[in-house]
Order: sequence, then C-alpha cells, then structure tokens
Amino acid sequence: MATKYLLPEDRLPTAWYNIVPDLPEPPAPPLNPATGQPAGPEDLAAIFPMDLIMQEVSAEPRIDIPEEIQEIYKLWRPTPMLRAYRWEKALGTPAKIFYKYEGVSPAGSHKPNTSVPQAWYNKKAGINKLSTETGAGQWGSALALATQFFDMECLVYMVKVSYHQKPYRRSMIHLWGAEVIPSPSDTTASGRAILAGDPESPGSLGIAISEAVEIAATRDDTNYSLGSVLNHVLLHQTVIGQECLAQMELADAYPDVVIACVGGGSNFAGIAFPFIGEKVKHGKDVRIIASEPAACPTLTRGIYAFDYGDTAKLTPIVKMHTLGHDFVPPGIHAGGLRYHGMSPLVSLAKEHGLIEAEALPQTECFEAAVQFARTEGIIPAPESSHALASVVRVANECKESGDEKTILFNLSGHGHFDMAAYDAYLSGNLEDYAYPEEKIKAAMKNLPKVG
Repeated sequence: MATKYLLPEDRLPTAWYNIVPDLPEPPAPPLNPATGQPAGPEDLAAIFPMDLIMQEVSAEPRIDIPEEIQEIYKLWRPTPMLRAYRWEKALGTPAKIFYKYEGVSPAGSHKPNTSVPQAWYNKKAGINKLSTETGAGQWGSALALATQFFDMECLVYMVKVSYHQKPYRRSMIHLWGAEVIPSPSDTTASGRAILAGDPESPGSLGIAISEAVEIAATRDDTNYSLGSVLNHVLLHQTVIGQECLAQMELADAYPDVVIACVGGGSNFAGIAFPFIGEKVKHGKDVRIIASEPAACPTLTRGIYAFDYGDTAKLTPIVKMHTLGHDFVPPGIHAGGLRYHGMSPLVSLAKEHGLIEAEALPQTECFEAAVQFARTEGIIPAPESSHALASVVRVANECKESGDEKTILFNLSGHGHFDMAAYDAYLSGNLEDYAYPEEKIKAAMKNLPKVG
C-alpha cells in the first residue's frame, strides 16, 4: 500500500513563491506585437486586471495569497503526496518513488490552483466574463469551475481535435455553466481565417488562444484568462512544490530527482520552481527533468527566441523555446502538451542549466501509465504519463547502478475522461510520431524579426 503524507491546515502555503529573483538573470520583457517595443502594463490592461499584470512583472520573492483564495484552496488542498511502494516493486528498482497527486481537485487536475486566483482578481476588478482556450479540456473545465464560484460567465475555445476526442471534458465545462466552442470556429476573424485556408483544421492551442484573445480585446465586459505559460500562472502553481517541501520533511526524505510533464510549463513549474529555489539559495543537489511529447518537442528541439504566443499574432511577443507560432500539432493523445511555445521562465531555467528536458514517444508513456494504474490504482492523465515514463527511465538507471535515489514526480491529474486514449493504446492503435525536422525549420522562418 502507498503511504500518504498530508499536511495540517496551519502548514498550507500562505504566499506564492516567485522564482524571478532567484534566476541568474531576469527574463526578457514581453514585446508589443504591433511595435516590437517592450510592453508596459497599459499594453496588457485591455485583457488582464492590473493585479495580475503586477504579478506578471513582479520581482518580489513571495506574494501573499488572499484569504478568500486560501479558503477555496482548502476545498482540496493540501493534495496528498504518496510513496509508490507497489510500483517500485513492479519496476524492481532500489529507487524510492514519491508522487504528488493533483487529481484530487474538483476539476481533476492542478489547473484550479491558478483558475481560482485569476477569476478572483478579475471579479475584484469588476470583470464578469472571461474568455479562454483549452487543449484537452483540463484548463477550460477548471476556469468554468472558478467562474462559477464567483458568479461569472465563461467562454471556452477548445482545440477541435480534443473537442471530439474528449466529449466528457466539454460536458464538465457545460456543467459548470460555461460555453465551449470547437476551435477554429467561425465566431472570430482569426478562426475564420484559419478555416478559409484549411476547412478541416484540427486546431491548435495557438489558434484557440487567438480566438479567445480576440474576444477579450474587442469586448469591454470580457477579459482573457490563460492556463499556462505566463509568469503569474506559474506563480500560482507553486503551492504544489511548497507543499512537497513540507511533505518530504514528513517522509524524512529529500528528492534526488524531481520530474513533471511539460507543455506550457504550469504543472512543471508548480512542483519544480520551489526546488530550484532550494537549489539556488541553499545548494540542494537535485536533478530536475521536464518530460514532453516527441510529437511536440518544444524544449528539446525548439529554438530559444522571441515569438508570438498565438497563431494570429495578437499576443505579446515573448522570449521562449518555440516550434514557431504556425505550429499545428498532430492529433496525438498527449492531451494539453501540444503548445508551440514554452513558459519564458521555464525556458530561461533550461538555458541556465537549472533543469533538463527529454522528449518521449506516446506508446512508452502509455506503457508506464498502464503499469502505474495496475499497481497504484490511479489512472493518470495522458499528460502526466510523460512524467511517469521519465520516472521509469530513472528507476531503471537505479536498477542497473544499484543507486537508491529518491524520485519525486507530479501526477498532475487523473485520466478518467481520457479513456479513448487508453482504448487506443490497449487495442494497439496508438502510434508514435516524431515531429519532422523540416517542419520545425519551416516554422522558424516566420519568427518575428525582433530582439
């Protein structure tokens, strides 16, 4: 049986951890997409409330969590950290494997850690409607939940391939009172432009972002909300890693390796950033691995450059690892890990060698997820399966060397609404796909000429 480590209420985080002052250099400022010049708060005020803009550019080491947000967090936080004894035995490894389970949130993933603060700060600013995009549906359902908490409206553009692959994710969005539209759609100019060029477009997060941003930028009553990538989003997620630091104390252990899947960077940063802080400030020796799909290899094969965050070039230009804003991923079952870019903060951490990244084929990921489900009982989300596959690789290294390393990974959500992906794997219909190098080179030609 797995051993569960839970924190008492008085040990829950009361502030978010900001990694910016602990990085070797500050991140490059975002650029205005129209002028190419550094974007100021006024450039973002059309789509974000000022409180979140200030968090986006803050260099304060800690930012207090408002009591109203803390009270909602307590609906599911602290999330459990567990020792995976049965999986260790199945792997035959001397490694000790711990996992932080974020699937106990109402939405079944880590996403409410930021959807609740974003909705609260918007409501505080007098905004009553949010627009957003979602890949596999975790973020869309989390924001629908948060806006329901604060009596707000919510409009979700869901990547079309996921809209059809994951019908129960969109059912959750509807259940919590939000509207969900498959993207690209004919409801926006950017969506219509994509459909004109490719009526059968499967969609992408870049396209869905364009549609959601367009709605927010053209309506005074609506702001935009993003589930990953931006600094303030990653900031909110650091409650994960802060709880882990305290829970590892309860376990009388400390990780040699910290692992999480990575798409835009939010769940990865949530667990990894507090440990990077311990590494930088206190010399803690820990290896940190970001696990991404081979079909969307942003950190491992993308270029570190300035690029747009969306396909229609409406968002600020940021310096990040990117596959190019024109990137349209294949319809693989990697869930939400299909974004062309990476968080600027995660990208900067990789550039300075604070983290490493590896790209994994989806069949290897699902093999690890099935073994985990059959030993520990939890069905992982397809996104989380990438972290599991990286854990298996490290555990096998320990098996060969005899090292008794301690591994900690973030199980960012459950896969209860992703069973079509497991059906495809179990029936032998899931194929590996490596994104072609020629497509990456072609996309790089369209990067903005700035910086």
